[in-house]
Amino acid sequence: MWWAALLLLSSVGVASCPGRCLCFPSSNLVNCQSRELTRVPQRVPHGAWLVDLSRNRLTEVQGHAFTGLWSLRILLLSNNSIHVLEPQSLSSLQFLETLDLSFNRLERLPPDFSQSLGSLLELRLQHNLLVHLAPPTMDRLENLRKLDLGHNLIRTLEAGLLNRLGHLRYLNLEGNRLSVLEDGLLARQQRLEVLRLGHNNISLMESEALAPLPALNLLGLRGNRLEHVHFRVFLGLRSTSSTYLQLSFNPWTCDCELHRVFGKIRHVRYLRVEDYEEIICGGPATLAGASLSSLDGRLCLAETSAVLVITLTVVLAVICALVKAKRSSASKRSVPDPLGN
Repeated sequence: MWWAALLLLSSVGVASCPGRCLCFPSSNLVNCQSRELTRVPQRVPHGAWLVDLSRNRLTEVQGHAFTGLWSLRILLLSNNSIHVLEPQSLSSLQFLETLDLSFNRLERLPPDFSQSLGSLLELRLQHNLLVHLAPPTMDRLENLRKLDLGHNLIRTLEAGLLNRLGHLRYLNLEGNRLSVLEDGLLARQQRLEVLRLGHNNISLMESEALAPLPALNLLGLRGNRLEHVHFRVFLGLRSTSSTYLQLSFNPWTCDCELHRVFGKIRHVRYLRVEDYEEIICGGPATLAGASLSSLDGRLCLAETSAVLVITLTVVLAVICALVKAKRSSASKRSVPDPLGN
């Protein structure tokens, strides 16, 4: 839509404009969207501020493909079939602020991926085929604010992968294959505001996995495989405002312990379970399908009854022991002294 508006304003032909593309010299925008391109075009104007190469037929980005584009701030490469980023493919992009590589077929990133991307603020890698990310691929992204890795095939995140991303505010890992959220993974994300982890296979959150995240406003954990969670996991969320938790669509085991955990969470001033009414029991079988909120008063009833029975049994045993001891003492006093004393 916005390209159409620019086209009405200006579509002046420029000698250095790539064939089949539209260049707008007054705004330094280059539109190569939906042009059936199979390679990154040459002759892109050196003063270009935005280059849109989305919705083409690119399968790779060649080394030094963007050499000389010192002014480039936004590079859009989404909705292609890119599966290879050659070494030095993103060189000369020291001032790039937004890079969109979403909806491609990337299985890995080259080791030098971030080498020239020190100014990058937003990186979109969602809907690719990424399985593993090695720490060096993120080393130079110190200024990154938004990282979208949603809907890939990532199973684990290496310790240290995010250590250099101290300014990160938004991290999306939805729709991957993560199974464990490990201690220390987010230790340097002091400014993180949104963490989306929904629709993975997470069944375990280690006790320090979310510590410390003092700025977090939203934690999305919908659609995982959580059955239990410890309250201490959430103690690292000490936002000055409120942290909203999304915890529905997990196979929760509804028992007294879970009731206590959610009770504690709901009594913490800065924690809000956004979808509490939608939390459904996955077990035990007698409670499967029931909402946790409807069972609040009953989950600890059996345990309370058992404690009362045990307490009563102990009290009765003590009373019986005291009565028996008293009778024994009285019996001894009533026996005549054979010596007549």
